[in-house]
Amino acid sequence: MEENINEIKELIENKKMNKLHEKLECINCADFPALFEELDKEQIIVIYRLLSKERAAEVFAELDSDVQEALINSITDKELQNIIDQLFMDDATDLIEEMPANVVKRILKNINSENRKIINELLKYPDDSAGSIMTVEFVDLKENMTVQEAFDRIKKIGLKKETVYNCYVTDAKRKLLGTVELKDLLVAERDELIKDIMDTNTFKVTTVMNKEEVAKMFDKYNFIALPVVDKEERLVGIITIDDAIDVMQDAVAEDFEIMAAMQPTEDSYFKTSIFTHSKNRIVWLLFLMLSSIVTGSIITQYEEAFATIPLLVAFIPMIMGTGGNCGSQSSTLIIRGLATDEIRIKDFFKVWWKEIRVSLIVGIILAVVNGARIMVQYQNLQLAFVVGITLVITAMIAKSLGCILPILAKKLKLDPAIMAAPLITTIVDTCSVLVFFNVAVLIMHI
Repeated sequence: MEENINEIKELIENKKMNKLHEKLECINCADFPALFEELDKEQIIVIYRLLSKERAAEVFAELDSDVQEALINSITDKELQNIIDQLFMDDATDLIEEMPANVVKRILKNINSENRKIINELLKYPDDSAGSIMTVEFVDLKENMTVQEAFDRIKKIGLKKETVYNCYVTDAKRKLLGTVELKDLLVAERDELIKDIMDTNTFKVTTVMNKEEVAKMFDKYNFIALPVVDKEERLVGIITIDDAIDVMQDAVAEDFEIMAAMQPTEDSYFKTSIFTHSKNRIVWLLFLMLSSIVTGSIITQYEEAFATIPLLVAFIPMIMGTGGNCGSQSSTLIIRGLATDEIRIKDFFKVWWKEIRVSLIVGIILAVVNGARIMVQYQNLQLAFVVGITLVITAMIAKSLGCILPILAKKLKLDPAIMAAPLITTIVDTCSVLVFFNVAVLIMHI
């Protein structure tokens, strides 16, 4: 890409527009955002105006909202109308949602009344619903059509539809009757009726279904597209694989932020202001900091133990750190399992029993290794037993909490990601210190 960028800059400077046009035709539309990041505003406009109408719309749909806004402010109304006319309705709706009011006003001015009505309907759906990510551009057929008539219809309207690989059979009231794949049409006889080759066992989703649940269906069943119906079972749109992937990526990004004890952000890292970054992080940081006061108060209760055996203090960071690591390992696996539906709420005891056995194995190994180190370094059998027993118990507590808390969050209809490493670590720190000093007092009689 870097070689392409340097070559493109040189072609612009030397005003070799024919060669530049040829070069641009070889670049995939998805690569233009990365290209535009390395160019200034004037160079971007030069490149964009060299693209054909169809490629210009495809490239525009791939760009970040700030680049889209800059382009809209730099082109004529006619050029803007050409872009909007080539965009699919879901992309046009996303554009309107992301632009400031003055830009939206200009966009709407260049959209015909029919498309404006469609966009208004799409904007009414909740942000987390299937309706918010669907497109209305699909190929619809009738059951009494012949295969030849279906091909004629696809040829007539196919270029303006998001996909032609799946076609949808509806009745006069737009009720979904079944689906026909393009490969089935290709191998069928031309005079065969659609109703004889369509698949009536059709997966479909409703407009109000959660979009993350829809994305999971794409992941599980490897769909290219899914039909979307309203409460009367009428076909109102389809969701395509590219939109499902976007939902998956957004969900993963949100979970990562929550697991790191941050409020999720809609914009990218560089587009988010310093104040917003701070605001999204400080609430959890304050909560976790104040929670650690409990651990501190427990430690102060065992000042006599410190005075008797000062060496105990040296093992606190190791025990707390190990406990936090054990808990975060379990919580990460369980949160991932819940997200992919591999683990369900009903699997609670099955998961807990598995984690308990894992914790026993890792706890014993950690205890043996630390015991050997303590004997070599300090020649203190009692201390080796105290640390070893503490590690086993801490591992069991940490891994139990790591599986219990995410499942509990799921049961309470909360995001399991909130029970990730930072929160688990804070709770386990308190438990591990409490266990450590109680074991020390019991074994060392202090």
